[in-house]
Amino acid sequence: MPPKRNLTARRMRLGAELRKLREATDLSAKEAAALLEADAVQMSQIESGAVGVSAKRVRRLAAIYGCADEALTEALVAMATDRTQGWWEESRGVLPAVFLDVAEAEHHATYLREVVIHYVPGLLQTADYARSVFTYTRPELSEDEVALRVDHRMKRKAVIERDNPTPYETIVHEFALRVHVADRRSSLTQLRFVLDKIEAGQTSVRVVPFEREGFAGAGASMLYLGGPVPQLDTAIRDAPTGAAYIDSQPRLEQLRTLYQRVRDAALDSAATRDFIHRLTKEL
Repeated sequence: MPPKRNLTARRMRLGAELRKLREATDLSAKEAAALLEADAVQMSQIESGAVGVSAKRVRRLAAIYGCADEALTEALVAMATDRTQGWWEESRGVLPAVFLDVAEAEHHATYLREVVIHYVPGLLQTADYARSVFTYTRPELSEDEVALRVDHRMKRKAVIERDNPTPYETIVHEFALRVHVADRRSSLTQLRFVLDKIEAGQTSVRVVPFEREGFAGAGASMLYLGGPVPQLDTAIRDAPTGAAYIDSQPRLEQLRTLYQRVRDAALDSAATRDFIHRLTKEL
């Protein structure tokens, strides 16, 4: 089977999980390939996500590796057989792959948790706000390129606006709500939009105010995506080379702990709603 050209983060994750199962048995790739009646090149392509893998082969590999976790096996099978052609595919080859990968990850997540310090979360941004952010941070982009990014960001909201929305909780620092990425009018519209989402029950927002003492979470920004089983949770954090996808269990446990510490520093939902209402009055 020739390598597929569209190497997505989701397919790479499937390969990485199969590799983790193999490594836990101390089998080499060559040994596992022989038991699968494949060759070492095929095994390498499967584990890198370069080629697809059938449900039969996923189950066969799980049996070879002695995986007794049926829920994990079936979740991996679902990943292998998923043929979803989401709206984000329209942008393949037009936008950087990371945009598509984030949208796909959000689409498949069982829940979303986010911490943001510097900007209003992307899922809660208005088009004007998003346009101002892209224009400022990427001045080399043309108006058409900015428009494509804004349109993509607006479409991502489907995960919290559809009939069966994905549970979404975000913790936002006061700084992100106060900074004027454009003008006061745009800021007011943005704050009212966040309030509308809260009052519609489409998201849970909690604010960390400036006055909170003992808060050292300025570097805590992250998007945490729940998987169908905990082993398939994913965290996305900004890195110098772009988005960094984290799937190792020790790191995920650290980030779950970090998220809870930031959450403990935040106002509760009711106090957050009142807090944002006061901000709108100040504008």
